[in-house]
Amino acid sequence: MAYINENYLKLAGSYLFREIAHRVADYKEKNPAADVISLGIGDVTQPLPPACIAAMHKAVDEMAAAETFRGYGPEQGYGFLIEKIIENNFPGLGIESDEVFISDGAKSDCGNIQEIFSEKAKIAITDPVYPVYLDTNVMAGRTGALQKNGHFSGVVYLPCTAENGFLPELPTEHVDIIYLCSPNNPTGMAMTRESLSRWVAYARENESVILFDAAYQAFITEDDLPHSIFEIEGAKDVAIEFRSFSKTAGFTGTRCGYIVLPKSVQGRSADGTKKSLNPLWNRRHTTKYNGTSYIIQRGAEAIFTPEGKRETAAAISYYLENARLIREGLESIGLEAYGGINAPYIWLKTPHGLSSWDFFDRLLTGADIVGTPGAGFGPCGEGYFRLTAFGNRENTKRAVERIKEKLTF
Repeated sequence: MAYINENYLKLAGSYLFREIAHRVADYKEKNPAADVISLGIGDVTQPLPPACIAAMHKAVDEMAAAETFRGYGPEQGYGFLIEKIIENNFPGLGIESDEVFISDGAKSDCGNIQEIFSEKAKIAITDPVYPVYLDTNVMAGRTGALQKNGHFSGVVYLPCTAENGFLPELPTEHVDIIYLCSPNNPTGMAMTRESLSRWVAYARENESVILFDAAYQAFITEDDLPHSIFEIEGAKDVAIEFRSFSKTAGFTGTRCGYIVLPKSVQGRSADGTKKSLNPLWNRRHTTKYNGTSYIIQRGAEAIFTPEGKRETAAAISYYLENARLIREGLESIGLEAYGGINAPYIWLKTPHGLSSWDFFDRLLTGADIVGTPGAGFGPCGEGYFRLTAFGNRENTKRAVERIKEKLTF
């Protein structure tokens, strides 16, 4: 009999979004005529930019001729895409080509990066938090058991509440790995240059590593907010950044993302010797990953053409307009709503003390609308609810009108 990894038994019975899907399916089975609108899972609805489609068609045609056919590519990614990423997203920041690793998306990278750290490393995560950060560390045995308060022992939690503007405060104890997401999923709030500078200073002083998820940076509209942690002086010594084309250019189905891991970011071996993390990740990446499809990488490269930039910007504006409609619609009936300005997520406070899951049921059964209970992102998410702006415009408008007309609080 093979023994299992019992760390998996520490986890909740099902992944948050699987539980939502189960409840929605059950509701639809009992109410087949229901016209359910989803503002829950953050999947895009607008098609890929035409520039990307054209580039991928051309790449497919290349695969049909022996002279231009490509098999295995470099696991780290093709140079043509890496060069465009550095040129367009990190100009003047000193990022080198062997510090960028192309992947199938930020979710995979955020979950896999923990493999290069010791099981003894102490992690700090925000609460509420994107579940992948925490769950993958639980699976790896880096935490204790789930406590009655909803927290895992052995983890440092950083509460993000209305009182602190949903921005995490520095821990009062030493931590080795810090997960930060800005603009944030689920709260939709973005870290200021000042707040991010404090985290970089903490990491440098404590020899910590910041895992900075910037998957939604393209949605930032305010000029004074940093798009990359590497805009902060000293961050190249302590930070790893995660990016994705999923929400930026609609690649949720085609899958492409990347991480930036400067060679100057270091950890310590058991004997205290400092080691660069870059070659460790390179070893992990090349051992366990065969590389993102050439066709997909050509599509991603096209995002950086003049046409691709215009088309991508138009899609982002489309979703941000949806976010405005949702946020203003909620506020018009007296609900407290946050986010939706620099991110495609709206974080609302449930009215009259309703729990997150009770509000989920109220919204589904009362207005045929699906959202995401804040409690699914951590204990501090209780009493809050996430709505996404990734629906199409018609459904977004219909959903807002239903909330205003059918729900009374």
